[in-house]
Amino acid sequence: MPGSVSSDPVVKEKTSQSSVQESRIEDADVSGVNMKALMRKIDIRLMPWLCLLYLLSFLDRSSIGNAKLYGLLPELKMSDNEYLIALSLFFIPYALGEVPSNILLKRLRPSIWLSILMIVWSIAMTAQGLIHNYAGLLSMRIVLGLAEAGLFPGVTYLLSCWYKRAEFGLRLAIFFSCATLSGAFGGLLAFALAKMDGIGKHSGWAWIFIIEGIATFIAAVLSFWLVHDFPDNATFLNEYERAAVIGRLQDDAQWSAAGEKLKLRNVWQAFKDWKTWVGMVIYAGLDGPLYAFSLFVPSIVAELGFSANRANLLTIPVYVWACFCTIAVGFFADKFNKRGVFNLLCFGMGLIGAAILIASRNASLSYFAVYVMAGGIYPLIPNTAVWVANNVEGTYKRGVVIGMVVGFGNLNGVVSGQIYRAKDAPWYRTGHSAMFAYFAIGFIFTLIMMYGLRRENARRDRGERDEKILGSAEELTAHGRGGTFTSIDEARTEKGDLWSGFRYVI
Repeated sequence: MPGSVSSDPVVKEKTSQSSVQESRIEDADVSGVNMKALMRKIDIRLMPWLCLLYLLSFLDRSSIGNAKLYGLLPELKMSDNEYLIALSLFFIPYALGEVPSNILLKRLRPSIWLSILMIVWSIAMTAQGLIHNYAGLLSMRIVLGLAEAGLFPGVTYLLSCWYKRAEFGLRLAIFFSCATLSGAFGGLLAFALAKMDGIGKHSGWAWIFIIEGIATFIAAVLSFWLVHDFPDNATFLNEYERAAVIGRLQDDAQWSAAGEKLKLRNVWQAFKDWKTWVGMVIYAGLDGPLYAFSLFVPSIVAELGFSANRANLLTIPVYVWACFCTIAVGFFADKFNKRGVFNLLCFGMGLIGAAILIASRNASLSYFAVYVMAGGIYPLIPNTAVWVANNVEGTYKRGVVIGMVVGFGNLNGVVSGQIYRAKDAPWYRTGHSAMFAYFAIGFIFTLIMMYGLRRENARRDRGERDEKILGSAEELTAHGRGGTFTSIDEARTEKGDLWSGFRYVI
């Protein structure tokens, strides 16, 4: 039997289901737990509120694009270059805060940490509507970026600790689809709030920031009770339900689901893993276009000959289409347990959309290309984040890897804020060309990731990564290619996704 003490000093690693269950929680009898009802309960408790929080997050960060259409620049006496700097400045603290935020999320609990972050960014958001100069806008964009840094990677990390690898994609797709809804809702909300122009001596653009900031503050306070923690200490589950959730995760090769202590090597393993660095480049290839699209699509549509109000309204069906594509890709990627091929499909759509925009000199054709591009950009975010999370075992390592990947991708928002310049209107060839380059990089590095994962799985299938399992600690003198351990449980706990029995999702 795998993991048993044998008279033969070397026992090859097995990959059977029975060996995967060796470290699961065994003290509680979970035979009476209805798993379907339990998963519905988890979905209802986790997903709706987290989705609302992300809608508010994306709405808050991108509403500056709507505010621009209603007089933000002339009232603050800003040039187009200064506006672009304000956009880019947000992404520097936003990117740098990802990894430390995920570590603190695990240490302080999601219900506390995420709520604190939201309170901070809601105050910064509201303050953007009360400023009177360019310096005030820059300072609030820095605070907003730092506070918002923790939400997307934090929720991605949190959900990856609740769901199996083949059911995580749809959940994160539904969560991220709120970014598309915020694009649609943001245009409609900006259209309505701009009509408050003059009330309380505030301009219409200022009311966009003020009202959205107040709504976020209310949600932040409620989040102390409505955001839930990790499975091993979730208060809405009883001890049998917690054991059942942890057990099914461990059956899915997530052995750290029962809890893990923070060790420096968890962070070091994330930095040494080649998948982290390839994932960072892939995420850059999709995040650059995402932020350029969300920040500038109202301006792009407006420059095609539409008024500010009509331009905002015409962005709504674009985001509805993007929402549909995001959920569809999440569903089918889970169904077939494939991530890379869907990345290639979406990057391909992005390349086609960008190519049409570069070549087009027709407003209707350009508007069509915006749909094609949106259908490629938005599904890429959750699909890539899930792909990265699927292939990392160890709760702290996964948190650091997700933070690094998402953080580096978000750093490209600095570039996104600079590529659509007023002097290039109405066709923005420079901006569209930059997006095409991003999509091409993402497509190429997706192929590299798929090749690397397939090659590593094949090596494990051939036994090239097998560990040596010895009968006692005194026998730990030989060294197998995969390492030498006293038990299978020790091997997979120490090695995480590097364990020979772990298979990567391609």
